[in-house]
Amino acid sequence: MTNLLFPVFATLIWAASTVVNRLSVGVIDPAAISFYRWLVALLVLSPVLLPKVWRLRHSIVPFLPKLGVLGLLGMALYQSLAYFAAYTVSATSMGLILATLPLLTMLLAFAILHTRPTPLMLVGAGVSFLGLAWLLSAGNLPALWQQGVGRGELMMLLASLSYALYCVLVKRWRIPLPTWESLYIQIACGTLLLVPAFVLAPSVALTPANIPLVLFAGLFASALAPGLWMRGLDTLGAEKTAMLMNLVPLFTAVLAITLLGETLHLYHAVGGGLILLGIALTQRK
Repeated sequence: MTNLLFPVFATLIWAASTVVNRLSVGVIDPAAISFYRWLVALLVLSPVLLPKVWRLRHSIVPFLPKLGVLGLLGMALYQSLAYFAAYTVSATSMGLILATLPLLTMLLAFAILHTRPTPLMLVGAGVSFLGLAWLLSAGNLPALWQQGVGRGELMMLLASLSYALYCVLVKRWRIPLPTWESLYIQIACGTLLLVPAFVLAPSVALTPANIPLVLFAGLFASALAPGLWMRGLDTLGAEKTAMLMNLVPLFTAVLAITLLGETLHLYHAVGGGLILLGIALTQRK
């Protein structure tokens, strides 16, 4: 039971991070909080991981290009897009769009890893995409065809796609480095890649209003949650742990309604339910 709490607490932190995305709107520039969060995580992890990385430096150098790509996809692009999307998308909708991650990962795996889809996987993919379309159209599918996807929703889809590609490339490349040391280099690369946007941001000032948001994103969502999730992978196994990711949209909706006063609409429930149903079908043996 205790082992189960580690990944569950990680999903709760990631759900709270989505709420923080909304709270950051108008309080801190998206480019600024994207940079600061990873800088905080890098500084916190450095005392433990930097000496280990230095000892492995000769083994790391050949893999720096791939680690840089992973840092771009998993750290720089993924979270930056989510911060920009938060300007026009509710936290509840953001959490439900992020719930498509397992589905997008599976579809990219078909193309990149050449895995073979089963008929049930294809049915599940269809059900999830129907749920996504229902969510994006607010329950009005003809409107989606006529008006297209909103800018914020498109950013969230791109954020999900970026992280899905990250997951697939991690599996394909199988970089022979210890997990934490590899993650540290990716965070360092992602932080460096965020510097240009940070420099060009209209305001990067830290204030009493935005410092708590930066610290939560850096300490909890970027440093603590991955460690809890890895603990779950070690003790529960990848398959059981992966299923717990479905808790993220549920926790996000509860926190958004409680802390932000958002309203859970019927199209949220229908669209989110179809997305999760489709994912459950794709993961059945």
